[in-house]
Amino acid sequence: MFLFAAVGLTLILSLGSILQPVQEYGVGPRQVVHLMGYFLPITLTFVLPMAALFAGALIYGRFASDNELDACRASGISLLTLTYPGLALAVMVAVANLFLSFYVMPVFVHRAEKSLKADAKQIVFRNIEKRRYYELPPDGRYLIYADRADMQSDTLSGVVVAEMKNNEMKNITTAAATRVLFRLHDTFNEVQIIAYKPSQMGPLGEGGANLGSLTREFGSLLGDEIEFKNFDEMREIQRDMMRFYPIAEKARQTYAQLIIEVLAQHIRAGIADRATRNGTSLESVKDTGRFYELLGTPNSVRFAADRCDVQGGDIEQDGAVELSGRIVIVEYDTDSKRPLRTMTSEKATLHLDGDRLAPTLTLDIRTLRHVESGEWETRRIVRGLILPQAVQTVADAFKTPEGQLDAGKLASGLSELSGLQPSAGLAYLRGLLDWEMRKASAEIRSEIHSRLVFGAGCIPMILIGIGLGILKRGGHLLSAFGASCVPAAVLIVCIMSGKQLTENLSAQTVPGIALMWAGLGFLSLLVVGIYGWLLRH
Repeated sequence: MFLFAAVGLTLILSLGSILQPVQEYGVGPRQVVHLMGYFLPITLTFVLPMAALFAGALIYGRFASDNELDACRASGISLLTLTYPGLALAVMVAVANLFLSFYVMPVFVHRAEKSLKADAKQIVFRNIEKRRYYELPPDGRYLIYADRADMQSDTLSGVVVAEMKNNEMKNITTAAATRVLFRLHDTFNEVQIIAYKPSQMGPLGEGGANLGSLTREFGSLLGDEIEFKNFDEMREIQRDMMRFYPIAEKARQTYAQLIIEVLAQHIRAGIADRATRNGTSLESVKDTGRFYELLGTPNSVRFAADRCDVQGGDIEQDGAVELSGRIVIVEYDTDSKRPLRTMTSEKATLHLDGDRLAPTLTLDIRTLRHVESGEWETRRIVRGLILPQAVQTVADAFKTPEGQLDAGKLASGLSELSGLQPSAGLAYLRGLLDWEMRKASAEIRSEIHSRLVFGAGCIPMILIGIGLGILKRGGHLLSAFGASCVPAAVLIVCIMSGKQLTENLSAQTVPGIALMWAGLGFLSLLVVGIYGWLLRH
């Protein structure tokens, strides 16, 4: 009976568990079969206790209603002895549940993740072929529209890439042809969109180029939740929060914004007073001491500007240093120190490129005039600029001796270590990082205790079903199972309510954990009451 119930419930719940991935990611028939196998341990975590409860209530109810229980008692066999088979099943289910929830289920979730990663290209192209668009996960910030998708060459034709913010289009990039490439990593993924002869429209104006590239990093599709981590992973996250991708991503965002604001402060200190005294005339270009210099490979720049401000710097938009007013920029060869061109503009931005732990700077100049020729150019980009040593020294204070980011320092010691008065954007990112760390810590405690309570609760839950099956032997067999589901529901309600209290950062975690274990205590007392009554009568 236990095996039949387990198989039936598993098939039903497995089909239900894959509906969201099918709808959200558009997986194909082959992936559906794989996902059903990968989600099997998740389903079994809930199926095994219910199947054992169903089997115990029905078998012992039938055993009692056929007077076999009375015959055994008349032969001198104790009631407790007769419950040994049910108790053995309950213990096996409890052990299996704990093993599945703490070790097996997370492994299969990560396998499902790898399966989706391996089929990422097929998922994207299948969605575009079917719906003509696809939202890049996990936040849908970028939407890709295309007239035609060729999976063999990884090429999309007639492409429109829309960047969304607050459900509104921020920038629109069009291209005749685009390649979509996926780079798969252990902890995160990258999608690169290479557009040929793209044109862009947005708040900053219009622009075009021969080649454009967008690289978007996104985390795990399934496994970036504490509930899908095994016990060892949760303990590692408690020791080092940077092992948890959502926290590591927030830390990298905070670190990048910190570098931008320290750089802006350093630039202001270097050029603001000089620009006030001397202006940004072309004659002052000859005196390089009046200009801020950024070395790079192969070219370097020195520039002066009337204003230097921090642009962006929130969860939706990466920060940048914005230069405005009268701007004079000299680009020169790093090795020979020979000036290549002198430009004037009214707006330019410096933003980070590459690895956030060791970034380079890119200078993006808009609507510029070449002093030597007098010609106007819509846009010029200078890449490969290096962070000044003073800025790098401040940034290194937030790393561990091994060169990794220290999330704790970023969350708590920002002003003390940087000497910087954070902007509203940086303060928001720091608060978000601190909240994410405290949330992860609370979720780990909640998850460990909830799994322990539910696993251990399988034993009294199944014993209650056995006891109620004996008590209701004169009624319908399913009535015992229905009645035994009530205490099981009480345990689940206590676990869910306890998890909510534990994960509520504005409340103490002790009441939530106590509530979970109180549900297990209630079931244990109910077992004592039911079997005490059966033994007396």
